[in-house]
Formats: sequence, C-alpha cells, structure tokens
Amino acid sequence: MKLIAKLVIGIIAGILIGLMDVQWITQLFVTIKDIFGQFIGFVIPFIILFFIVSGVSKLGSSSGRLVGATVGTAYASTILAGIFAFIVASTVMPFIHATESEVGEGSGIAGFFELEIAPMMGVVTALVTAFLFGIGIAKTNSETLRKFFDEGKEIIELVITKIIIPFLPIYIAGIFVEMAAEGEVFNTLQVFGIVLLMVIISHWVWITIQYVVAGILTQQDPFKLIKNMLPAYFTGVGTMSSAATIPVTLKQTKKNNVKEEVADFAVPLCATIHLSGSVITIVTCAVAVMSVLGEYSIPSIGEMLPVIAMLGIIMIAAPGVPGGAIMAALGVLETMLGFSGGAIALMIALYMAQDSFGTATNVTGDGAINLIVNKIAKKK
Repeated sequence: MKLIAKLVIGIIAGILIGLMDVQWITQLFVTIKDIFGQFIGFVIPFIILFFIVSGVSKLGSSSGRLVGATVGTAYASTILAGIFAFIVASTVMPFIHATESEVGEGSGIAGFFELEIAPMMGVVTALVTAFLFGIGIAKTNSETLRKFFDEGKEIIELVITKIIIPFLPIYIAGIFVEMAAEGEVFNTLQVFGIVLLMVIISHWVWITIQYVVAGILTQQDPFKLIKNMLPAYFTGVGTMSSAATIPVTLKQTKKNNVKEEVADFAVPLCATIHLSGSVITIVTCAVAVMSVLGEYSIPSIGEMLPVIAMLGIIMIAAPGVPGGAIMAALGVLETMLGFSGGAIALMIALYMAQDSFGTATNVTGDGAINLIVNKIAKKK
C-alpha cells in the first residue's frame, strides 16, 4: 500500500512539474524516463528466462495426475479470464473513447541524450530457451543447472525489488511530466480512471463466475463459498502478494470443504501459476491503451487469442512481488502488440494503481481452483 501512495505522489508531482513548463526540468525527467525504460527492456528477457526455468524445472519434477489437473485448471481459468476481459474491454472502450478527446503517450519532447541498452536476447528467444532448459532440468534432474537458475532468479528478484520497484514512482513521474508539458495529462487521467473502475468490476464478475462453476460441480452454495474466501481477498488487497497471502488462502480454502492434503498441495502451487485477476487487468488496460492512444488498432478476438495464451504461460514467470505480473508481461506487450516505451509506461502506471485488487482476485480465485481439483481428486 505504501508503493501505491508513492505512485500517486509520483503522478501528482509529475503533473505539477510538467505544468510548470520549465524546459530543462522537463528534459531531465524525460531523460530519466527514457534510460529507465531501456533498463526495464534489458531486464525483461532475464525475468522470463530465470523465473520460467526455475518454475518449470520444479513443476516437472512433481509427479501425479493432481499436478496436471491443478496446472490445467489454473491455466484454463487464466485463459478464459483473459478472453472475458477482452470481450468486455473491446465492447466498452469504443463508447468511452467516443466521449473523450484522444490522448497521447508523450513523445514530442526529447531528453538531453539517448542511451540504448540492448537486451542480450529477444523475448521469444528467452521463452524458448526457458522451456528448453526447464524441461531438460526436470528430466535430467541436474542439480548444478537447477542451482544456477535458482540463484539467477534470486538475483533478478533483487533487481526488481531493490531497483525497479523503488524507482517506479520517479519513472511514472517522468511519464506524467511529459504528458502534462504536452497538454494531454487530464484527458489521460479521466479515461484511465474509468478503465480502473471497469477492471475492478470485471474482477468481481470473474470471481462470481469461478465460484458459480465450482459451486455447481461441488453442489455447494457459491455465495457462501465466496463469503468464506473474503478474508483471503482482503489480505491480498493489503499484502499485494499471492505468496504472502498463502496462510490465509489455505485456512479459508479448507473451510470450503477442500481436503487438507489437496489444499496443502494446490494452494501454494496456484499462488504461483494462477493469475486470472492479473490477466484481466493486463488485457483490459492493453485494450484501453490501444484505444485511447490512437496509434494502435484493437485486434480481433482471433488475433488476441495467441496474446492471451502467451500471457497465461508468461504468468508462470511472474515474480511474487508487487508489480511482478506486469514486469513479466511487458515482453508480450512489446513483441506481440507492438507497444512502444510510452505505451508500456502507461501500462505499468495503470497496473500498479490496481495491483492490490488484482492480487486479491488471484488468491480468491485460487479457492475456486482448489474446489475443482478437490472434486477431481475424489473421482481419482
């Protein structure tokens, strides 16, 4: 919650500095924004490589049909959540856009200098390499390689928690300095305020859908099931971390008549691989950014399906820290949707503004996944 407060301060400070229209100060913030954006682009392939290898290598070493059932159910939920979000956003955004002026991502002001930090590999290369080594380590049980990628993951997680996340408020401030100096900031804020409200409503609709399905399968009252999971939801809002919420999610899931041995296994696993709330936010905000910037055409559902499918896979690589999901997803937005630095910065700002609600939706949805897996386990 402190991070959200810092981001709000960054946005307000950025607007005020931009409205002052002092050229050298504006250029300073634009320069910082450009360099930090390059650094984020450099780190993205490492996030994908080390986090996916670490996750897949451990997942593959687990045996039993229950692993497959949990992973399959969680992935299906994530994909369906993305499709649901795209349908809602692509239906609603044209009406919002029609009533508002077009906004910009900020691109007319140059910094003092340009610094190109080229990534060591492309996003797709990192993804293919990650699965190659992840599956290979699981099959060969190579402790040397597993230790290498686990320690690499720890280093990248430190980069995220100690450099990227603390510096985000200044980065976001730079974006809003540029937009305010160009006279576009208030239209942007007005449109994106509506988008954030749409995201949170979509979260709650999806939670309801998940528990209606789980309630039908388990022959329980879905709204009673949701009521039992509310402590996990509000803990997720407070912690902004699925991992930190595991003890509460575990306790409330067992209250919904999930077997102890199933919950003890599936809740921690879902905290890593089931991010339906995060995908709803990313897809909704991506459609919003494409709609209001005017530089992108909104894809059809057929064109968006591969993007959503890739996001579902990428979420395995999402670090368990505030903002981890959007950091992992930036590569997909950049390569598959063609997002530029300004559009990516707006995505980060939008995502971080609601991160606590996305996390809460993730952990609450974990309870529904556990109910379904428990039903499968009974059949087995």
